[in-house]
Amino acid sequence: MLEGLLIGLQTALSIQNLLMVIGGCLIGTFIGMLPGLGPMSIIAIMIPVAISMGDPSAALILLAGVYYGAIFGGSTSSILLNAPGVAGTVASSFDGYPMAKQGEAGKALTIAAIASFAGGSIGALLLMVFAPALSSVALLFHSAEYFALMVVGLSAIAAFAGTGQVAKALMMTLLGLIMATVGEGALFNMPRFTMGIMDLQSGFGFITLAMAMFALPEALFLVLKPKTTQESQDGEIKNLRITGAEAKSIAPVIGRQSLQGFFIGVLPGAGATIASFLGYAVERNLATKEEQEEFGKGSIKGLAAPETANNAACTGSFVPLLTLGIPGSGTTAILLGALIALNVTPGPRLMLDEPQIFWAVIMSMFIGNLVLLILNLPLIPYIAKVLSIPRNYLIPFILFFTLMGAYIGQNNATELLLLVGFGVAATALRFADYPLAPLLIGFILGGMLEDNFSRSMQLYDGIGFIWERPMTLGLLVIAALLVFLPSFRARRARLRAEGIADGD
Repeated sequence: MLEGLLIGLQTALSIQNLLMVIGGCLIGTFIGMLPGLGPMSIIAIMIPVAISMGDPSAALILLAGVYYGAIFGGSTSSILLNAPGVAGTVASSFDGYPMAKQGEAGKALTIAAIASFAGGSIGALLLMVFAPALSSVALLFHSAEYFALMVVGLSAIAAFAGTGQVAKALMMTLLGLIMATVGEGALFNMPRFTMGIMDLQSGFGFITLAMAMFALPEALFLVLKPKTTQESQDGEIKNLRITGAEAKSIAPVIGRQSLQGFFIGVLPGAGATIASFLGYAVERNLATKEEQEEFGKGSIKGLAAPETANNAACTGSFVPLLTLGIPGSGTTAILLGALIALNVTPGPRLMLDEPQIFWAVIMSMFIGNLVLLILNLPLIPYIAKVLSIPRNYLIPFILFFTLMGAYIGQNNATELLLLVGFGVAATALRFADYPLAPLLIGFILGGMLEDNFSRSMQLYDGIGFIWERPMTLGLLVIAALLVFLPSFRARRARLRAEGIADGD
C-alpha cells in the first residue's frame, strides 16, 4: 500500500496531472453552478478531449476533477437562486436558500465549501483504506464471477428510478443491453444487427451515445422548455466567516455524514443524490427539538449535512468503479465507458496491473479538494456573478461541443446522424419521464456481460458454472433480491395502506 501511495503521489504531482486537477476542478465548479447542466453532460462532452491525451492517468484525473468539482460547485446556485446545479445539491437548497434570503449568503457558501472539502477529503481517505481490501479478492474472480458482478450492477438500476418507476428503469436497461449487441459478437467475429451499414460493424460509439443521452437533450430542453431564472444578487456578498460556536456545531455533522455518505456512495446504484437526502433526514432526526424547528428555515446543520454527504458519496462511488468495474451512478457509468475507451479495464486487478492509474486518481482527489477550497473561498463573491448568464447563450456551445465530440470520436458523418437520432429519442424519453442512466449502464455493461458469459460457457461446457461456483451463485441471488425487493416493499406498503383504509 505504501509503495502504491508513493507511485500515485509521484504520478499525481507531475506538472501535466496537476494542471489536469486544477482544470477539471475549475470546469466542474462552473458547470455545476449553472442550473440544468450537471457532471454527466460536461463529462460526456469532455470524453473526446480526455481520450485524445493518450495518458489514462491524466484523462481519469481530469474527468474525476470535473465530477467532484461539479458536485462542489452545484451548491452555489442552490444557495443563491434555489436552482440546484446538479441533483446531488437539491437538499442543499432546503436551508441554504433561506440563509441567503436572510442576508447570510456568504456564510452559507462558506459552510458549503468547508463541508464539501471535509466530505471529499475524508471520502478520499476512506477510499484509500477500503479499496485495497476489495481488490484483495482479485484472485477469487474468474469469468463466471465477473459475469455475476455485471448482473449485480444491472440489477441495481432501481436506484435510478423514482417511486413506482422500477419497470421503466428495467425497460431502459434492457434497451441498453439490446443496443450493446450491435456489431461484432464475443463468440464469433461476425457483425450482427448492422442492417448492412459498414459504420455499425464495430457497434454504436460510446461517446456518441453518452452525449446523445445527456448533453444533447440539455440543449433541446433549453429550447423546448425555457425557464426564467432569477437574477443573482447585485450587491457584494460579504460576511464569509463562521463563528467558533457554529464550527463546533457542524463538526460532528460533518464527521457523521462523511462516513455515511461514503458508504452510500460505495453501493452500486446509489449516489450523491441519495446520500444528500439521507444525510439531511438523519441529521434532522438526530437534532434536538429546538434545532429541528430550524431545519428548512436556515439551519447550518441542515446545510452542512447534505453538502458533506454528497461529496463523500461522490468519492465513494469510485470504489465499485475502480475495484469491481460496476458504476455506482450515472456519472460513474460514463467514467467507466471512458476507461474502457482508454483500454483500461477497471476491476479487482486494476490495483495490481496498473497501480499508477489507481493510486494517482486517489491522490489527485486530496489535491483536487484542496484546490477547490482555495479557489472557491476567495472567489465566492465573483463566482456568484456567473449565475446571471442567460441560459439561452449556453445552447450554441452545447451543440457545438456535442457535434464536434461525436465526429472526432469516430471520424465519420454517420455518428452525427446517430447522435441527432438518439438525442431526439432521449429528449422524448425524458419528457415521458424515463430514466436515461439505466440505458447507458446497460449499454456499457452489456459487452462485458456477454464476453464473460461466453467464456464461462466455454470453460464449463454450459451454464453449470452457476451452481459449480458458490460465489457466482451468491452474486446472482443478490442480483435477484435487488430486482424484486423494491417491488415487494411497494406491494407490502400498498396492502398495508389498503388494510388501514378498510379498518377506517
